[in-house]
Amino acid sequence: MSEIAPGPVPRGLPETVFTDPETIRLISTAYIDEPALAPLSDDADGLDFLEQLESLTSRRQGLAMPLPAGLKRAELLSEASGYGWTFINAAFCYTRPAGNRFNDASRGAWYAAFGPLAIETAQAEVAFHLSRELENVGVFENVTAYRELVAGFTATMADLRSRPDEACLSPDPEIAYPEGQRLARELSAARIAGLLYPSARYEDGECLVAFRPNLVQNVRPGRKWVFTWSGSATPSIREG
Repeated sequence: MSEIAPGPVPRGLPETVFTDPETIRLISTAYIDEPALAPLSDDADGLDFLEQLESLTSRRQGLAMPLPAGLKRAELLSEASGYGWTFINAAFCYTRPAGNRFNDASRGAWYAAFGPLAIETAQAEVAFHLSRELENVGVFENVTAYRELVAGFTATMADLRSRPDEACLSPDPEIAYPEGQRLARELSAARIAGLLYPSARYEDGECLVAFRPNLVQNVRPGRKWVFTWSGSATPSIREG
């Protein structure tokens, strides 16, 4: 059965045919078997080995993941999708009670940064969210390591980059998240694949959100970054 064609883009948002083989998402190494990724092999045999290790050791195996109310199990990926399938599934299965900028608790999404400032943007986004958590407990003392997940996309997406004053792009989550989640529901109902938008955390940074797991292609591990908070809300960041 062929997929239902997308409808008109809600709110008259422009569309962009987006192709980028190297978008960047940062994931805590607490969710990755680091010894398995240590070689970061770039040949076929090495990649196959990493795929097998991920399948055996991942703490986020597909069938064991929770299934939010808005996600169908048939949408989730399997081993046939290659390395990174469990990480993609996890992004859609594990949600926060308050959601994020463009997803609520009923369904997760895949967020990533792209463009010439992709790594700086991804780092700023991660630092903001963990700094908020540390502020809530009143202690800015923490060391967390993150691994890049590099992924490719080829999809037609709605594009907010020409509308920086939209409420959903506010740096204040109390303003942005309800508006962004409302827009995401409208876009998903219209079968729009995802959304491109300017980062609220890094000037001139660009981000994307993908609404379906099968849009995320060719996932592979990238560099490791260590974030260290030493008494202030701004961490130091080093490659490690």
